[in-house]
Amino acid sequence: MDFGSWERHTKGIGQKLLQKMGYVPGKGLGKNAQGIINPIEAKQRKGKGAVGAYGSERTSQSLQDFPVVDSEEEAEEEFQKELSQWRKDPNGGKKKPKYSYKTVEELKAKGRINKQLSAPQKELSQVKVIDMTGREQKVYYSYSQISHKHNIPDDSPQQPLGKDAKPQGFALPELEHNLQLLIDITEQEIIQSDRQLQYERDMVVNLTHEIQKMSEVLSHEETAISNLSKVLDMVEECERRMQPNCENPLTLDECAKIFETLQDKYYEEYRMSDRVDLAVAIVYPLMKDYFKNWDPLKDCTYGTEIIAKWKSLLENDQLLSHGGQDLSTDAFHRLMWEIWMPYVRNIVAQWQPRNCGSMVDFLDSWVHVVPVWILDNILDQLIFPKLQKEVENWNPLTDTVPIHSWIHPWLPLMQARLEPLYSPIRNKLANALQKWHPSDSSAKLILQPWKDVFTPGSWEAFMVKNIVPKLGMCLNELIINPHQQHMDAFYWVIDWEGMISVSSLVGLLEKHFFPKWLQVLCSWLSNSPNYEEITKWYLGWKSMFSDQVLAHPSIKDKFNEALDIMNRAVSSSVGGYMQPGARENIAYLTHTERRKDFQYEAMQERREAENMAQRGIGMAASSVPMNFKDLIQTKAEEHNIVFMPVIGKRHEGKQLYTFGRIVIYIDRGDQKRNHRALHLV
Repeated sequence: MDFGSWERHTKGIGQKLLQKMGYVPGKGLGKNAQGIINPIEAKQRKGKGAVGAYGSERTSQSLQDFPVVDSEEEAEEEFQKELSQWRKDPNGGKKKPKYSYKTVEELKAKGRINKQLSAPQKELSQVKVIDMTGREQKVYYSYSQISHKHNIPDDSPQQPLGKDAKPQGFALPELEHNLQLLIDITEQEIIQSDRQLQYERDMVVNLTHEIQKMSEVLSHEETAISNLSKVLDMVEECERRMQPNCENPLTLDECAKIFETLQDKYYEEYRMSDRVDLAVAIVYPLMKDYFKNWDPLKDCTYGTEIIAKWKSLLENDQLLSHGGQDLSTDAFHRLMWEIWMPYVRNIVAQWQPRNCGSMVDFLDSWVHVVPVWILDNILDQLIFPKLQKEVENWNPLTDTVPIHSWIHPWLPLMQARLEPLYSPIRNKLANALQKWHPSDSSAKLILQPWKDVFTPGSWEAFMVKNIVPKLGMCLNELIINPHQQHMDAFYWVIDWEGMISVSSLVGLLEKHFFPKWLQVLCSWLSNSPNYEEITKWYLGWKSMFSDQVLAHPSIKDKFNEALDIMNRAVSSSVGGYMQPGARENIAYLTHTERRKDFQYEAMQERREAENMAQRGIGMAASSVPMNFKDLIQTKAEEHNIVFMPVIGKRHEGKQLYTFGRIVIYIDRGDQKRNHRALHLV
């Protein structure tokens, strides 16, 4: 009744909420009013036994028994009902005892729960127990027997039956124990029978699945046996037809068809079989007989088709994927190494390296059939030593056959393998060029095929060391005579353009040609010359050079220097005799030549811009002018107007340009407003 009494000091909201949900003061909480204040109460044990020895120790107030709660009266009534089964009816009549039964399904359910009992618990249930709690020592064979012992009521002296005395109840512990033992044994037999039945049912299901699985395996094995029998028959037929006295001997084409049948129809058996032993026994003798009269250099394509067919039949795909070359696991590689390779060794031993055409054609025909490692062995161990020895014996001064004719055909096959040969070849060529003169054109014919073979650095070093000094000596011997000019020495030098670099050629001209040429020009101008002849002479020499050489800044400066010398010569002879029209001719020549140079530079810039546009760099460069000067130049070209800078002339620090007949300069103006303007001078 005092539950929640402390709420008198508060607003009492908790009590109100409980009452709204059906709570009645003075009763417990919950649907059945089974709530308690003290959840667990202590209970004194009757004797000195262990926990649970005297039955359950749960109280009526234990939380484990909710929601069912029995009162002490109900428990006493139930106990009296069970006890009355062993007493006589006071009224003298017999009362039928009431029994509690367990169905078989309940026992099965109990057996399934007990089946989960762990092994240590089963062992404890069968352990030997010595009870020393009583007046006498007793031995039990399970803990359950102790509980039955403590449930037996204590012996008490019987009261004599008087006249008015009523018969009292009596206890038969031995009978109860025996009955309980029979009941337990019966229950265990029922549980064991149920377990055995379930086990047999599971066994039937497992055996059914095993039968199905074994049937499938049996069917697969029968198919495999049948296929193996057919394969064995085919192999035995091949062996029979390979006997010397056979009327219908086996041919290589027929053997290939048999192997194709094995691969197509009996692939699993063919893949799992030992193809190496099978091929050694059947294919190798036939292959030896097929190639016994073969000459690889005369008929280079002989056998390529049949070998390609056997490659697809015998080659181990797994070995190829790992890049291996194990002869013991790949029948085709072993076939090529033991049958085909000896013919190649014999023919290479007799082969002359200078007759390279037949050997190159032979290897080209077989390169897609032969395994890579065998081809490498042929090139490294057979071909290269022969080439190396022949290069050592080669003499460029006495041999009539150029070396590139029997070395270069090997480039597609050997590529970088030929690198060790290049150094001795360069040394022999350098020794042969020691007494060479540029008038001998055979040197260029010998060296030209090697330009794209040697690396750029080694080629340039070879040219600078062995060719350029000879060309310089030739230019030194050149005599420049405007009245009777011999051009042979100049032609010998200029003929090497493309063989030597542009920078090397320009260096030769700057050092050995232009000083003499400018000196002759100055001497000629100082002796009242014919300027028309000088103009022709100037243009004639300039036409001897290619556009690539003329575009070099050093060469351009030398020719501009000659123009400046001619202009000064014309300007300095004011008082003396002057050829009519000479000054105008020289001025026109200067203007024309500089305009050509300017147009050539513009064309080169345009080509560079187009190349950049093709590469994705500056896509608008080819269509839109980059600046104001390019716009003017584009318009001038469209209207065929000369637009070029005036050399050495400036106005207010700005470059002057010739635009047709007028001279202009470009004023940048206000850079913030991007303003440009043309101004006339």
